[in-house]
Amino acid sequence: MNFRFLGRSGLKVSEISFGNWLTHGSQVEEDAAIACVKAALDTGITTFDTADVYAGTKAEAVLGRALKGQRREGYELFTKVYWPTGPGQNDRGLSRKHIIESIHGSLRRLQTDYVDLYQAHRFDAETPLEETMLAFADIVRQGKALYIGVSEWTAEQISAGAKLARELRVPFISNQPQYSMLWRVIESKVIPTSDAEGLSQIVWSPLAQGVLTGKYLPGKPPPADTRATTQQGAQFMSRLMSDDVLTRVQQLKPLAQEAGLSLAQLSVAWVLQNKSVASAIIGASKPEQVLDNVKATGVKLDAELLRRIDAIIGPVVERDPAQTTSPTRRP
Repeated sequence: MNFRFLGRSGLKVSEISFGNWLTHGSQVEEDAAIACVKAALDTGITTFDTADVYAGTKAEAVLGRALKGQRREGYELFTKVYWPTGPGQNDRGLSRKHIIESIHGSLRRLQTDYVDLYQAHRFDAETPLEETMLAFADIVRQGKALYIGVSEWTAEQISAGAKLARELRVPFISNQPQYSMLWRVIESKVIPTSDAEGLSQIVWSPLAQGVLTGKYLPGKPPPADTRATTQQGAQFMSRLMSDDVLTRVQQLKPLAQEAGLSLAQLSVAWVLQNKSVASAIIGASKPEQVLDNVKATGVKLDAELLRRIDAIIGPVVERDPAQTTSPTRRP
């Protein structure tokens, strides 16, 4: 496993990190989820990402149980706050009340005294940014989080947050956006701004919800028990499931074979070619998926291969920076 610094900090993270968004606590039985975490640890993954909202807080609890007994200094644990975790009006957003209450709930479920990175899961336009950043700074000073980050913030929001972080002297070091061969909306604005402000990208969905594994075929229904057959998965994947996209993805398979990689490995390696990316988050329902994806670490793709990839999928790539959106009001 290779490691990279996260932002302008001394914290190193594994190039491949493990996330439990759509699976743990909901779609996958706990024994299988724990087996995936163990497989991640065995392959050298040290970075684990979750959020309080995943599976209605159950995912954090599963991850806490899976990591129990591991040497705490030996892994990096990330979680997030913003989305609703209860029925009340203050059970959501980035108010001081919700942030402080949420970190306590996350630490309890994760069975730890601190998280390495605490992230704002979206931008909250209804709460003053100063209130949000001060709450994060207080959590860092209390030792309940070591660093702070954000997820799916626009370039302008990142700049505003970074300015306050400097004034508060709090380590603001990362952004967690969606990024893959097919979804490149962060390249024109978010990445340059993040680079200037000292933030790395921790990218989610490098396999484009599984489309870049090549398992979805044009003109055919999704295989049984895949993400595209679930209501939530189908919602996220609707744009990616067109025959044009799926046909072009199939055309990438010979390129992966030439490079000695599976299509999934090629896709994860592709995002890691971007020097602004510190880590690519993978998810898994089976340990075998972890073992396959982790082989992307340390892979170098030559310029000609990258050019050929772009020639195939260029017409279906989403690049519009306006697609980096955050809710204008709390959910």
